[in-house]
Amino acid sequence: MIRDPTHQGRLVVAQQMPGMVAVARSDTRQVFKVFSEGYEPHQYREWLLGAVSNILGDTLVVTSAGVLRHGGQAWVEVSVPETLHDGCTGFSYRPNLLAATSLDGSLATTYGRTVTATVCDNTMAIALGQARGQQVKIRHSWYSGLRIEQARQALSLVEETADEFTETLRHLSSTTVRDRLWFAFLDAWHPMPEEAGRARTIATRVREELVEMYRHDVRASTWQGTAFGVVQAVNTWAHHKQPVKGASRAERNQEGTISGRFDKLDASVVSTLEKVLTS
Repeated sequence: MIRDPTHQGRLVVAQQMPGMVAVARSDTRQVFKVFSEGYEPHQYREWLLGAVSNILGDTLVVTSAGVLRHGGQAWVEVSVPETLHDGCTGFSYRPNLLAATSLDGSLATTYGRTVTATVCDNTMAIALGQARGQQVKIRHSWYSGLRIEQARQALSLVEETADEFTETLRHLSSTTVRDRLWFAFLDAWHPMPEEAGRARTIATRVREELVEMYRHDVRASTWQGTAFGVVQAVNTWAHHKQPVKGASRAERNQEGTISGRFDKLDASVVSTLEKVLTS
């Protein structure tokens, strides 16, 4: 049996597979994946649109929504309606709640907090890895239920994100990183292979692009000489310079956002830099 997890909720009979269930689109009948029968598809209308509409307040608006992987993943993002600006650092940003799920088994249904840097439209981890924002993850199983209260709790913290993010932003912006430490960070973050060859050529290119961004690109150079400048340089490079395959850059960036890849990136940059600064 093929379960249709799309908007209409129809069932499309295809082929009986004892103990298995194939999840497919209703319009094209494209099978995303075959799962054991304990797998429970989380339909986008219910788990994303329905959940978000049920917990939206007067101070939040839907800012983006869409599908990836030919419908295998989907997200809805809600945000505060106005961009926030920190006068001490000159950084503008927007706190968000990101709701995402999948039909191809690649994601658990997740409600979590993010920050969008408006200077470059990058996604940054809440508090840049210094303090983890609340995140609710629900597995695709028969025993999963739409825990709306937990999702509502995550949403209620979106406006608190501003205070948490600003605190970390100011801490990193006040942490001095001299040129010697910047290059020490590069050595730790993207080491240069000793032997000539393709790996050394790639490493040289990446390091040159990071240096250019850190020193001359306004999206990072504004905070050059600080820990936040380092974080912003790597994050912006990953969004706008890192090679992508198999999809557009915009699609890969959105997939990185909903999968948590950029959260892990920011946390790793901060952790690496801290080791360099204390060595």
